[in-house]
Amino acid sequence: MNTTYAVACALLIVSGAVIAAGAPKSNARTEPRSGVPRYGMVVYSDLCVNPQSGEFGGQRITLQRFAEVDTVIYEYTAGGLSWPIVASDVNVDPRGKMMYFTVQPAEGEERTISGKFSPDGATLTLDGGYCGDETVPMKLAKMRDFGRKAGACRPCPASRTKPAAIPHGEEIKPEGETPVPPEPPAPLPKWEPAPPSQG
Repeated sequence: MNTTYAVACALLIVSGAVIAAGAPKSNARTEPRSGVPRYGMVVYSDLCVNPQSGEFGGQRITLQRFAEVDTVIYEYTAGGLSWPIVASDVNVDPRGKMMYFTVQPAEGEERTISGKFSPDGATLTLDGGYCGDETVPMKLAKMRDFGRKAGACRPCPASRTKPAAIPHGEEIKPEGETPVPPEPPAPLPKWEPAPPSQG
């Protein structure tokens, strides 16, 4: 009986080793995490301080992910930091790569804000552009140090729009009127006090 018991134990150990060796290895360590985690809370922010006026600029998005629902608390600046706005219609892609939500500021129209998470979830890039320039994306970094002071705001980039071309050799003059010199364009704001509106 001892021989049978020993053979059964040996077969059990060998079969366990064979099964373990043939099992596919977990991809958790080899594949990078995708976007934002499924559960927990993350805060994305680009809040900064205008070095000339000392006023805040930028926005902050707090995403809370629960089993039942995802919630967003949105804050933006217009000189001072706004009251937190609880967003409605929060939708996060099942893969954690993109999201959108709707907010209703106390002043102004309801608007939808959307963006994409970086593959490692370290940044949230919002649709639209910084200072109204679509070529400069609005990137909000994932907050890790909540005691850190806000950095200095970066100035708006120079406008890249070109004036409309006038056909060569022609001058546009209103008929029957003396030409009026064009007004100089209004200077661009140096700092963005509030985020640009989206859809």
